[in-house]
Amino acid sequence: MTGYVARRLGQAVVVLWAAYTVTFVILYLLPSDPVEIMLAGGQGGEQSTVDPAQVAALRHEYGLDEPLPVQYVHALWRTLHLDFGSSIQNGAPVTSLIGDALPQTAVLAVSALVIALVLGVGIAFLSTWTRWAWVRTLLLALPPLGVSLPTFWVGLLLIQFFSFRISIFPALGNEGLASLVLPSVTLAVPVSASIAQVLARGLRTALAEPYVETARAKGASRARVHLRHAFRNATIPALTIGGVIVGNLLAGAVVVETVFSRVGIGRLTVTAVNGQDIPLVQGLVLLAATIFVVTNLVVDLLYPVIDPRIRVVGVPRRPRASTKTLVGSVS
Repeated sequence: MTGYVARRLGQAVVVLWAAYTVTFVILYLLPSDPVEIMLAGGQGGEQSTVDPAQVAALRHEYGLDEPLPVQYVHALWRTLHLDFGSSIQNGAPVTSLIGDALPQTAVLAVSALVIALVLGVGIAFLSTWTRWAWVRTLLLALPPLGVSLPTFWVGLLLIQFFSFRISIFPALGNEGLASLVLPSVTLAVPVSASIAQVLARGLRTALAEPYVETARAKGASRARVHLRHAFRNATIPALTIGGVIVGNLLAGAVVVETVFSRVGIGRLTVTAVNGQDIPLVQGLVLLAATIFVVTNLVVDLLYPVIDPRIRVVGVPRRPRASTKTLVGSVS
C-alpha cells in the first residue's frame, strides 16, 4: 500500500507540472499583451491610447520583458515555494484572490453534490425497485435528458420561473441561503444524471448475479436484497466516475457563477482568462488539477474499503514461459 501511494503521489507531481507548463506555454502564445489589456481597462478596451513607456515599465516590473525560458524558471521556482505572484490586473496576491473566492465555490459545490447524490441515487434505486414498466421507462429516460441539457439554459429557466414569475428565490448574488438554492440545483442536474445513469446500470447488473438469487432463495426481502447485497457492489462503478463528477462541478461552477452573478472561483476564472492574467490563471489551473488528482487518489484508496476482494497492488508481472513449455506448445 505504501509503495502504491508513493507511486500515485509521484504521478500526481508529474500531472501538476504538466498542467502548469502547458498553461504557461498557451498563455504566452496568445497574441495579446496582459499589461496592455490592463491599462486599456480590460479586454475590448481602446489599446491605442495606452502609453508605450508605461507598458514597458510595467512589463519590466512583472518580469515580462525577460526571455521566455527565464520567465518559466522564475515562475516555476516561485510556485515550488507556493508563491504564485500578484495579479497583473489589480496587483493583489494570487493566493489572497483564490482564498477569498474558494469558500463560496466550495459551499456551492458541496450543496450541489448533496442534491445530486439524493436525486441520482433516488432515481437509480426507484428505477430498479418498481415493478411498473412505464415508471421504470420514465425514470431511466431522465438521466440522458439531464446530461443533454445545457447548464446555462437550466439556470436561465429556473431564474425565469422561480425568481421572476413566482418570486421565491433571488436571481442573483451571494446573499443568504436562499441565493444558494437555484445555483445548486442548476449545478446538480448534470451531475445527478451521471450518477443515476451509472448506478442504475450497476444495480441492474448486480441484481442479475447468482449471489442475489441465493439471497432471495434464502428468504431475504426486496429491501435487504437491494440495499445490502446489490447496492454495495453497484456503487463501485459509480465511485469510479468520482473524478469526472469533480470535473463537472468545477466546469459547471464557471457557468453557474456567471449566470447567477455569484462571487467564486468560476467567476474569478472568467475574469482572469478575459484579462490574460497569467499568474492568476496558473494558480487557478493548479488548484483545479490538485483537486482532480486528490479526488482520484481517494477514490482508488476507497475501492478496498467498499469491496474487500479488491486489493491495491502493482501491475502483476507477466510470467516467463519456460523453454519446455514453448517447445510443448509448438509441437
